[in-house]
Amino acid sequence: MAKFSRIEVALKMAETGMVPVFYHADPEVCQHVLQACYRAGVRVFEFTNRGDFAHETFAQLVRHARTNFPELMLGVGSVVDAATAALYIQCGADFIVSPVLKEDVAIVCNRRKVMWAPGCGSLTEISRAEELGAEVIKIFPAMQVGGPDFIAAIKGPCPWTSIMPTGGVEPKEENLRAWFAAGAHCVGMGSQLLSKNLIASQNYDKLEELTRTALETIKRVRTK
Repeated sequence: MAKFSRIEVALKMAETGMVPVFYHADPEVCQHVLQACYRAGVRVFEFTNRGDFAHETFAQLVRHARTNFPELMLGVGSVVDAATAALYIQCGADFIVSPVLKEDVAIVCNRRKVMWAPGCGSLTEISRAEELGAEVIKIFPAMQVGGPDFIAAIKGPCPWTSIMPTGGVEPKEENLRAWFAAGAHCVGMGSQLLSKNLIASQNYDKLEELTRTALETIKRVRTK
């Protein structure tokens, strides 16, 4: 079962401002990536449900994280049905992220009080997701939906909405400033941060450095 409550996860997302998004079939590679991110200051991390036996890799990561990274909130993304959500919750997921709005996923997560962040692309979807109990809304693909301007437009009539853009977020000051100025709760960042080249070369020290810099940049742009 989840180690952290849905409120703890939502608050930590806001505190750190960034959720790295990553998948690799090799558990050892995933452990190195987690370690680099954790040392850099990451406390919420999304493992992507992708590939055969991904849940087995995730289960190994949960065991590793609870021993070595006690403050890490480890969740799963790309979950599109209730059965998959239940499977990962059984493996210890602290939160579930989906690219779509699926009510059956909401029911499973709410029953176990696990945080659920559905993917939405319109105000109608966002409103329905919040009716179903979503604390944080994922906007995906964020740039294609409308970018920072979309978030700013949503926050006008719905200032209570907590939005996590994913897709098109880059670890650059200008890019991050735009998302947070628009009112982002936090940002999801995948290959723009956790690049294939860094992973292939096993340059985890560089990954840690880039991740720390991204977190520091987020902190800086939020205080101006």
